[in-house]
Order: sequence, then C-alpha cells, then structure tokens
Amino acid sequence: MKLSIAAKKKREAYIFILPGFIYLLIVCGYLLIYNIVLSFRNVNVRNIASGDSVFVGFENYIELFRDPTFLMVFRNTIIFTLACLVIQFTIGFLFAMFFSKKFTLAGPVRGLILVGYMMPMSVTALLGRNMFLLDGGVINDLLMKLHIVSEPVDWLVSAGTALAAIIAVNCWVGIPFNMLLLTSGLTGISDDIYESASIDGANKFQCFLYITLPLMKPAMLSVLMLGFIYTFKAFDLMYIMTQGGPFNSTDVLGTYAYSEAFTQYEFSKGSAIAMVLFVCLFLVGLFYLKLLSKEDD
Repeated sequence: MKLSIAAKKKREAYIFILPGFIYLLIVCGYLLIYNIVLSFRNVNVRNIASGDSVFVGFENYIELFRDPTFLMVFRNTIIFTLACLVIQFTIGFLFAMFFSKKFTLAGPVRGLILVGYMMPMSVTALLGRNMFLLDGGVINDLLMKLHIVSEPVDWLVSAGTALAAIIAVNCWVGIPFNMLLLTSGLTGISDDIYESASIDGANKFQCFLYITLPLMKPAMLSVLMLGFIYTFKAFDLMYIMTQGGPFNSTDVLGTYAYSEAFTQYEFSKGSAIAMVLFVCLFLVGLFYLKLLSKEDD
C-alpha cells in the first residue's frame, strides 16, 4: 500500500521524536510512576525503612483537600500565578511594542532589560531578599526617600506583604521573557500590511486592534501558556526568599510538596501534592494543544 506524502512526513516526524520519547520514558517515566504509586500508599519516616507501608487508595488526596493549609497553599499558587501572568504579559507586551520601533539605543536598552531574565533564579532570589530587607533594603530606602512610607516595612515577615514582594521579584524576571517572545511575534508581521491598512484609511488604534492582535494570537497564546507553566511550578524563588513563611503565606504547591516530603518526612503526602501540581499542568497543556489545533484548522 502506497503512502501519501502527508502520511510519509507524519511517519518521519514520529521516527525523529522516537529517541527523545524513549529517553524521557526511561528518565522521567519511572519517577512519575513511582511518585503515583507512592501517593496511593502511606509512606513516612516511621515505615520507609521497614517497608510496612500500606495501600490507602485516595485517602491521601481526600485528606489534602480537607486540609486548610493545603487549600491556602493552592490559593497562594493561583494568586501568584495569575498576578504574575497579568503583570508580566501586560508590561512585556508594552515593552515589545516599544522596542519593535527603530530608535537610537534600542538594542542596548533591550539588552539591559534582559539581564534579569538571564540571571540564575537562585541569584535573583538572593537579590530580591536583600532588596526587601527591613534594615538596609533598597526598597524601603527608596520608599522612605519618596515619602511613600514613614518607617521601614518588614516585607518578607508580614503575611500581607511577603507574597506581593515575591510576585514583584518574579515579574522582574518574567517581563523580559515575555518581551523577548512577543517582540519576535511583532517583527514577523510585515510592514506592507500596515501600509495597506493606512492607505485604506485605518488609524493606529484600528491597525492594532484588527491587524496586530489577530496576527499576534499564536505568539500570545504561547507566551501565556509557557508563563503559566513556569510560574505555577515555581519553587526556588519562594524557598530562598521566605521558605514558604510566614505561616505558609508564601508557600506554593512546589515548596509545600518539598516541605512535607523532605522536612516533615511525610513522603506519601508530598507525592500527592506533587501529583496535584502535575495534573494541573497536564490539563493546562491539553488545553493549550486544543487551542493550537483549532488555530491550525
């Protein structure tokens, strides 16, 4: 039976991704399956050596969603993710629009903005922690000089401000990432389209609304989905800046799973939290693939 050209290309594509798929299956597949099995058992520091753990089914998950601390952590994760997405995408898009124009020093300034993104997250977290210190922190010093606050604010110790401080630091990293990807999408739009629209009488706002936004939709979807995945699974920023404190007010699913598994030694509970994180990201990934398939159609 003779294959069509499309079928041959599809088969070739599967052959090319097969080695990578096998590698991921070996490296990640075993760990994922082990984590799933662990989340359905009762494994902790008392029975891990003896192997006396028992199968408890969905009991770990039921207890999680009855636990007020887990519900607060899940809420923190949603708030942190949505706040970062909105701020990063909005400012990143404005920067992308600005730097898509040709002007003097556009390249060097854009390069300076990208410095925050290129730094390791551990270094960024240490800088953020020092910037928000009660004594000697540059944020308090600046706010007091501008007479916005009358005395230093203990940003990372107060439950009301700690998460906001972490959001600000994460946005400093995420804005250049959004700007970079959105700038690539903007430069892919031909100037001839705008010239044709202006000849037909379209103003700048109409060009933005009916040309830029529709043509930028694939790039915008990619930025939002990637931003959601990177932000939702955040760990190192919270762990270095506040270690989830005070009173779990900056704990997210990643830090809470680590704390339960490797600090409290409740390995099954930590695995269950990790699986909740995995399922959320898996569903978002499926939603993104569905959107992409609609765009292709």
